[in-house]
Amino acid sequence: MSAVPTPPGAGRYAPSPSGDLHLGNLRTAILAWALARRTGRAFHLRVEDLDRVKEGSEQRQLEDLAALGLDWDGDVVRQSERGAAYDEAIARLETQGQVFECYCTRREILEAPSAPHAPPGAYPGTCRDLTPAAREQGRQRMRELRRAPALRLRTEVESWQVHDLWAGEVTGTVDDLVLRRGDGVVAYNLAVVVDDAAAGVDQVVRADDLLSSAPRQAHLAQLLGLPEPSYAHVPLAVNSVGARLAKRDGAVTLRDRLERGESVREVVGRIGDSLGLRGCRAAADVLERWDPAASPRHPWVVELPS
Repeated sequence: MSAVPTPPGAGRYAPSPSGDLHLGNLRTAILAWALARRTGRAFHLRVEDLDRVKEGSEQRQLEDLAALGLDWDGDVVRQSERGAAYDEAIARLETQGQVFECYCTRREILEAPSAPHAPPGAYPGTCRDLTPAAREQGRQRMRELRRAPALRLRTEVESWQVHDLWAGEVTGTVDDLVLRRGDGVVAYNLAVVVDDAAAGVDQVVRADDLLSSAPRQAHLAQLLGLPEPSYAHVPLAVNSVGARLAKRDGAVTLRDRLERGESVREVVGRIGDSLGLRGCRAAADVLERWDPAASPRHPWVVELPS
């Protein structure tokens, strides 16, 4: 009897509606879409709107993605509407004894001595094993500051390994990461793990500034009994001095370029050129011609005329 083929999973693009997408964001979106489509996967769009929301940004982002020729399956998912799913995941971890309250301020964490081999800013474990009396003191302090304690993961590993399409095997530090902030907002690492699993996302394509987060997220997925996705982290777009591309670098968004007389086809052409694909005029051209194995592994230096 022949084996039943495994149904294809899904890819996704998940912008934060904090402003218009710049050329690097649009490039990553096209590659996430193209890799999903060429592997027979669905492609989902998720708006990560738990914080840093600028009015009107979501609609403008969706319009820009559609203008490039991207399409997506199903409704747009918004993290602000998924609080119950995050609560359920935290409750599951609490039942497993893997959550503790943290009463530290950000400054206290940064100034505390780090554990050996931990990266700068990694949580040093200050509140992990407090006595009942010390925990009550911490809660009293939070009441005085009029905020709730953060909830952190009580991890039992120091590192975790993931496989990335371009970076290969990547081992990263896993600390007692935040699950819910003191202001009540669910942390990014938890939200993306829960959302990806719920949408059947098994292929995560995003910028490589998030590569260091992948081991944490993969470990968290394992603790929650969720499947670990495959990863493909796209090199960042940077300016002429090698800094991450940003609005201050000038006309770096699709709308900026259109205002300066370029067409959508020409903007996609720029993105295609950055991949060594001359003559692309729509996302479909990238889908047809792009070879992921030959994709550049270095940052895209964006140089634009004024």
